[in-house]
Amino acid sequence: MERFTGFVSGLLVIAFAAFGCAQMSSMHDSATGWTTLIDGDKGLDNFNRVGDANWRAEDGTIVADKGTGGFLVTKNSYKDFQLRAEFWAGLNANSGIYMRCADPAVITDKTCYEANIYDERADPSFGTGAIQHIMKASPMLKAGGKWSTYEITLKGTQITLVLNGVQTAAAQDSQLARGPIALQFGSHGKEPGGVIKYRKLQIKEL
Repeated sequence: MERFTGFVSGLLVIAFAAFGCAQMSSMHDSATGWTTLIDGDKGLDNFNRVGDANWRAEDGTIVADKGTGGFLVTKNSYKDFQLRAEFWAGLNANSGIYMRCADPAVITDKTCYEANIYDERADPSFGTGAIQHIMKASPMLKAGGKWSTYEITLKGTQITLVLNGVQTAAAQDSQLARGPIALQFGSHGKEPGGVIKYRKLQIKEL
């Protein structure tokens, strides 16, 4: 009987540990309203993959550096929210944070709102800090080669981007009302688009 009781206790410990790991994949702080989607090298379970980017957990981050292009797309859909992202972009990174995507299986900068991360874009006014196709970055900042923080707010038709504490773009647009969020690993033609890493991604629905 003691052996059976020990066996059952062991199963309960394993079950609670598994439950705890599942809870860690998407942590919600009810006191502040923030939900953590990525924390260090944890969070891939909160996303679906689109494209061939080699997204993986590595050295306390979620990172991609190879492929012809791809996205991590949240399994949940969002309407009004604040988003905080801590990211590291290579000097030649072609990346961005896409929001309210119309089709979670086909992510484009015309069917989502994009907070751009692209220091070497041919037209830098729509590079890092810009809302692609909607609002140029002003001031035009650089994010390559260092850890940076995006604070993004979508409330109704208002879109506001703050990069490293500086507001770089704000605009009104009513094309897209709701959809998932996608993290991009882009390319330069046939060449990979540089390294992109995330160590924290949090969202607060409004």
